[in-house]
Amino acid sequence: MATSVYTINKGINRPIEFKGLKAQYIAYLAVGLVALLLLFTALFLAGVPLPVCLPLILLAGGGLFAGTYHLNRTYGQYGLLKRLARRRLPACVRLTSRNVFLSLTQPAASHDRAC
Repeated sequence: MATSVYTINKGINRPIEFKGLKAQYIAYLAVGLVALLLLFTALFLAGVPLPVCLPLILLAGGGLFAGTYHLNRTYGQYGLLKRLARRRLPACVRLTSRNVFLSLTQPAASHDRAC
C-alpha cells in the first residue's frame, strides 16, 4: 500500500505552504470546507433529496478550490491583505482648521535623539 507524503514548509520567516497554497489561503479553504459541510447537513436535514444536495455541494466545493487557488496565484502571501487595506484608505483628508498643526510644540527631529 503506497502512502502519500505531504511536505509542509516550516522554514524560518517563510509562510506555511500546503499543496501550493500559502499563508492565509489555507485557512480560507478550511473555513470554506467547514461551511460546505454545514450547508450539506442543513440541506439534508431540511429534506432536500440527496441527488440534488450532492451535485450542489460538489460544484460549490469545486468553485471554492478554484477561487482559493486563483486568489493564491493572483495576490500571493500578503497581496490580498494589502489590497483590502488599500481599499479602506480614504481618498482624501480635509482639514478645515490649522489648529491641529498649531498645537504641535516639538519639532519632529527631536524625537530621533537617543537618550
